[in-house]
Amino acid sequence: MNNTSADIQMSNDMLSYEGFRAEVLKDYKVALESREASLLGRREVLTGKAKFGIFGDGKELAQVAMAKFFQPGDWRAGYYRDQTFMFATGLATVEQFFAQLYADPDLKNEPFSMGRQMNGHFATRIVQDNGQWEPIADKLNVSSDISTTAGQMPRALGLAFASKAFREVAQLHSMEHLSRNGSEICFCTIGDASTSEGHFWEAVNAAGVLQVPLAIFVWDDGYGISVPTKYQTTKGSISAALKGFQKKDNTNGVDIYKVQGWDYAGMCEVFESALTRMRDTHVPAVFHVEEITQPQGHSTSGSHERYKSAERLEWEKEWDCIKKMREWIIENGIANEDELAAIDEAAKQMVKESKANAWRKYQQPIKEQVQEAVSLIRNMTVNDMEAYSKVQDLAKDLENNREPLRRHIMRSLALATEIAPGSPSVAEVKAYRKKLQQINDPLYNSLLYNEGEKSALKVPVVTPAIDETAPVINGYELLNKYFDQLFASNPSVLAFGEDVGKIGDVNQGFAGLQEKHGKNRIFDTGIRELTIIGQGIGLALRGLRPIAEIQYLDYLLYGLQPLSDDVATLHYRTGGQQSCPLIVRTRGHRLEGIWHSGSPMGMMLNALRGIYLCVPRNMVQAIGMYNTLLKANDPAIMVECLNGYRLKETMPANLLEYTVPLGVPEVIKEGADITVVSYGSTLRIVQDAAVRLQALGIDIEIIDVQTLLPFDTQHVIFGSLQKTNRIIFIDEDVPGGGAAYMFNKVMEEQGGYKWLDVAPRTLTAKAHRPAYGSDGDYFSKPNAEDVIEAIQDMMAE
Repeated sequence: MNNTSADIQMSNDMLSYEGFRAEVLKDYKVALESREASLLGRREVLTGKAKFGIFGDGKELAQVAMAKFFQPGDWRAGYYRDQTFMFATGLATVEQFFAQLYADPDLKNEPFSMGRQMNGHFATRIVQDNGQWEPIADKLNVSSDISTTAGQMPRALGLAFASKAFREVAQLHSMEHLSRNGSEICFCTIGDASTSEGHFWEAVNAAGVLQVPLAIFVWDDGYGISVPTKYQTTKGSISAALKGFQKKDNTNGVDIYKVQGWDYAGMCEVFESALTRMRDTHVPAVFHVEEITQPQGHSTSGSHERYKSAERLEWEKEWDCIKKMREWIIENGIANEDELAAIDEAAKQMVKESKANAWRKYQQPIKEQVQEAVSLIRNMTVNDMEAYSKVQDLAKDLENNREPLRRHIMRSLALATEIAPGSPSVAEVKAYRKKLQQINDPLYNSLLYNEGEKSALKVPVVTPAIDETAPVINGYELLNKYFDQLFASNPSVLAFGEDVGKIGDVNQGFAGLQEKHGKNRIFDTGIRELTIIGQGIGLALRGLRPIAEIQYLDYLLYGLQPLSDDVATLHYRTGGQQSCPLIVRTRGHRLEGIWHSGSPMGMMLNALRGIYLCVPRNMVQAIGMYNTLLKANDPAIMVECLNGYRLKETMPANLLEYTVPLGVPEVIKEGADITVVSYGSTLRIVQDAAVRLQALGIDIEIIDVQTLLPFDTQHVIFGSLQKTNRIIFIDEDVPGGGAAYMFNKVMEEQGGYKWLDVAPRTLTAKAHRPAYGSDGDYFSKPNAEDVIEAIQDMMAE
């Protein structure tokens, strides 16, 4: 397998008849192999060797046609039906396809997800082990698939948008290892039913506005699982519904094409001319591929005979794309029946052998562990005859398991020690089980974040340089000066979002910078948070450093799905082969009313593991965190304090150099009586309360956690609690949200409960959204009086 080759492109040989014939028969062979893989894959699921299967049968011809025009530098953002495309481009082998079906966690056998994703979810390596980007301009690239319907659309828009950036931003032209003048296309595939999702419409609209090289292939088999298209799509046709998007002279928009999924020659002709035009003009296109069939139904979880009529099933057999290609080959004298029969037989044999090889490689290390576990269990010294008999039966059952899994071994070893807890052999059995746990943990529980050189947790700490003559300016002015220096020194950084460009964002962090650094580096977007995140994802995957702005934290809900399903899981689900160093800049906490004073930390904490969550108390701290993140490959959300932009701060002299370590809280006031843990805007309320409490004879220690993900990696809070023996966690999230998370981390994980003299507390906002106005804020969220009262109660216990 080699994703740097360009042998899938049309070559000069195609001009000769023999070259043409060879190309057609090669495509036919790939289609047959893919179909056989689908058929045998389903069988493996139904016999229990695989857990679940979802296949690309019926789409083979469209995908071999599409693959012909996929060139080095291009990207795919597809979904789980694209196995034929992967085979046709040489980016996957049938053996690797089955390795993923079996969930083989060995990256050498299953190079797409390390066994972490179900079958049909593909990816290619884009990041080297040292964290540097691969020469992706010379490779065929596949962004890691996700199962969420239409979830690939925001990312696909971003990958295509990156080509526009590489073409139009002069500072990027020298980065030829990442792009060649933005000539790269993003090939996006989607099932017809998924075009009903809002993701599709927002992405198509944004592509039409932006004019980016996004090629959307819609596989239309007439159903969304069991629901016919007429119940899914206006006019019963996505191309008809999109008619108003059609690009015309002197307008923006999208080119729209209709082809039939069984018409090999017709698809090749349309795809070639349309994609050639797209590389030059960046006009996006939708290819509505109709009359696709689904020979085995939606997946292994059901049968399409339950919802398709006999007439429909008969039609699907007659218009099966491989059957039609075979007829076309014979009718045009390209090959005869005997030649095609030989190709059929060879394809079946190859798939059968590939399946067997994948299963053998998957089982080999497991069976080696079984052998050792059986030996240990069988040789246990057990004096009780009944227990001895059970232990021997346990060993026999494990040995006779023809399709063992790692969990079977772990369970058997544990049961053996439970059956005979007094055996002198227990220590040896437990030791082997512990050894296997250490072997298995990295296979299944690693790489949520970067662990190598580009980990944000490994960035060296550089303190801010502040001297006596340092200017004291507003927080927003400090950010503005920082971003000015950043964009002057780092050409790979782009910033965008609602009102970011012309007016410099609603709080003036980018004021005047678009004019200075260019409208293609600092720019406005439409009101479309979902695809703002998508643009950020695509730019980050292609080696740039995007800062995607969500105007207010409350609006993050619109962009939460791609952040949770795509960004947060990316490094984990690719076994560390892909990273997405996206920074989402937003602002939150106290302001006014239900929709502009959000602090939904619990929501983010639970939905976004895999993304760092930074909650700086002021803009000096925020800048240090930006610097840390820009030196690493991990994604993060930066929540600036909404009511902090006009607070005075002292400007460090080394704006671009100093860093704030993630996961390291800062003690911002030392005290002896009680530990108060908080972050963000709430800290100013706590600091106000601290002055008043001091006058009452209570000396509190205030700790700013600084980041919630990661959280207190050095157990700073635990150390404070050992001194004060009292602790309260304060924030403005709902009850059970961010404060409860901090409570769990310190009390349970750090063992803080051992050092308590009184019951620990949390103080949070109310369960409802904050009411409007200053009084609404006062009564809805913690105030200084609440803090003082809670601490006095604790001191009185």
